[in-house]
Amino acid sequence: MSDAYMPGFGNDFETESLPNALPQGQNSPQKCNYGLYAEQLSGSPFTAPRGTNERSWLYRIRPSVRHTSRFSVHEHEHWKTGPHICDDVMPIGQLRWDPLPMPNEKTSFIEGVRTMTTAGDVHTQVGMATHAYVCNTPMVDDYFFNSDAELLVVPQTGTLEIFTEMGKITVEPTEICIIPRGMIFQASPVDGEARGYICENYGAKFTLPDRGPIGANCLANPRDFKTPVAAWEDKETTCRVHVKWCGRFYVTEIGHSPLDVIAWHGNYAPYKYDLKTFSPVGAILFDHPDPSIFTVLTAPSGEAGTANIDFVIFPPRWMVAEHTFRPPWYHRNIMSEFMGLVHGQYDAKEEGFVPGGMSLHNMMLPHGPDTMGFEKASNVDLGPTKLDETLAFMFETRFPQHVTAYAMGLETLQDDYIDCWKGLKKRFNGTIEGNWD
Repeated sequence: MSDAYMPGFGNDFETESLPNALPQGQNSPQKCNYGLYAEQLSGSPFTAPRGTNERSWLYRIRPSVRHTSRFSVHEHEHWKTGPHICDDVMPIGQLRWDPLPMPNEKTSFIEGVRTMTTAGDVHTQVGMATHAYVCNTPMVDDYFFNSDAELLVVPQTGTLEIFTEMGKITVEPTEICIIPRGMIFQASPVDGEARGYICENYGAKFTLPDRGPIGANCLANPRDFKTPVAAWEDKETTCRVHVKWCGRFYVTEIGHSPLDVIAWHGNYAPYKYDLKTFSPVGAILFDHPDPSIFTVLTAPSGEAGTANIDFVIFPPRWMVAEHTFRPPWYHRNIMSEFMGLVHGQYDAKEEGFVPGGMSLHNMMLPHGPDTMGFEKASNVDLGPTKLDETLAFMFETRFPQHVTAYAMGLETLQDDYIDCWKGLKKRFNGTIEGNWD
C-alpha cells in the first residue's frame, strides 16, 4: 500500500494489494475472492478500435453504485466550464499574470481551483479549460471525480499526494500526472501548501505524439511514465463524494471511503511523468525549430495534425545554432497558447514572467521576445550555451481561449505587459546593415 509504480505508457497492467485478489483467466467470476465486487471502468466506447480501446477491471470492497447516494447541487465559485464567455471582460489582448497568492483560509485542492480560461464546449466533448490551483489543507473525507474531462496536473510549488481508486501518486514540481475522466480521487498537499496548474481536457485523451522523422527515440519515452500499484482505504466514516458533470457540481454523502479497490487490471489508469526525463531535440546547425518539437503529450482532434490540446515544455537544453536568433521568434498562430513557468527564467522573457506566473497569447495575436530578450539575443556571441535551471510549459489548443471574469479581475494581472515590446524600435534605414545604434 506504499507509493510504487509500474513503468510504461498505455500498457495493460495488473496489480493486487492482497494475494489472489485478482482473478486469473476471466474478468467476472461468480464469486470473487475476499468477497470483492468486480466492475469495469470504461474510458472509451466498447467498440472503439483496439489501439484506442480503454478499460480496466476493478475488484473492490463495495461496488461504485454504493459510492453515491442522492446528489445535491454544490457550488465551486471559481471553477468554470466551456462554453463560458463573459461579455463584460476587457477587449482581446496579450495577457500575463503574477502567481496566485496562497490562501489564508483553509483551502482544499478542489476548493482551490481557479479557472483562467475556457475553450470549446464540454457538452460536445471538445476543448479544454486552464486553471491555477492553490491549497493548504488535505481533503480527508472529501473525494472527487470529473465526468467532464481528464485532468493534467502540473505542480509549481509543493508536493501533492493524489490517492486514486487505482493507487497513490506522489507528484512534485518538475513532474506531472494525469487523472482519467471519471476516476475518484483525493489530492492533498504534502508540505503544508501547494500551487500549480491544471489542464482540463474535454476531448480525446492525451497520448504520445508521433515522432515522425525523429524515429523511435527521444522526446517523452514510454518507459518513463509511471502507473501506481493497487492501494485501498477501508474506513467507515461520513464521506462526501463531489462530482463535476456538464459543468455543474454535485455532492453526495456516503458512510465509507470510495477508494476501496483491492486489485485491478487494464489500460485505463492514472499515471505520472517526470519532465526531467524528457529528451529534447533541437537545431544543431541553424534556425529555431517550431515549438511543437517539445510536445510531451497531445490530445488529438478529428483533424490530422491539429490538436485539441498539446502539452509542450521548454526544459533545460543546449543552444548551439549558428547565425541564428535563438529565442522563439515573433509569431502569430492559429493555435491559442496558455503558458506557465515552474521555475527559472523563460528565454524569451527576461523580466516579468516569474515562477508561478501565467500568460495567454490567443489565436492570431502576435507575441514573441520582449525588448530586452531581443536586444540580448541579437548581439550575443553565439557560442554553445546551456539553457539551464528552467522549466516553462504551454497548454496549446486549436480553439480560442476565453478569459474568465475572475482572471481579468485578479490583482496579479499585469496591466503593463503589452509594454514589454514598446522598446522594439525601427531599425530599417535603407541600408543592408540597418540601424543598430
